Amino acid sequence: MKFAVLSDTHNNLANFKKAVDWIKKENIGLILHCGDTSSQEALDGMKEYFLGGEIKFVKGNADFEMDLPNFMELEINPSASSGQAKKIIFTHFPNNAKKAAKSGKYDLVFYGHTHRAWDEKVGNCHMINPGEMAGHFYKPTFAVYNTDAELLELKILEKL
Repeated sequence: MKFAVLSDTHNNLANFKKAVDWIKKENIGLILHCGDTSSQEALDGMKEYFLGGEIKFVKGNADFEMDLPNFMELEINPSASSGQAKKIIFTHFPNNAKKAAKSGKYDLVFYGHTHRAWDEKVGNCHMINPGEMAGHFYKPTFAVYNTDAELLELKILEKL
């Protein structure tokens, strides 16, 4: 199974839509968003554009007064029968991600906030930042994780 991880959209629905167009072509049905959609309108627009797929959100520091959790835990089973389920948590803040990774409870920890794509091994856990969708500080990027191949890919929006 493949899923996509996005963060720090900051109301840039044009970039989000370009990413989702690619995600849909790849038959990816799940997006994890690591915070900073920046408005309820943007969040609603994202849900509407990814109709037919599932998108999960956590709260970032720019998500004022939005009723979102600070983190979300899930277990994702690979589509191949031989693979093991992945225990995942995603949040916005790097400090929370680091604590979760150090806990030893998770295989994958995703976070945002820094706008910088990053993959770090903490014990047996991968702590991953997919970069930013907004394009404020760096080129817009997102991540795709394949549970069957245990493969992480960084996608640069302008190269799609």
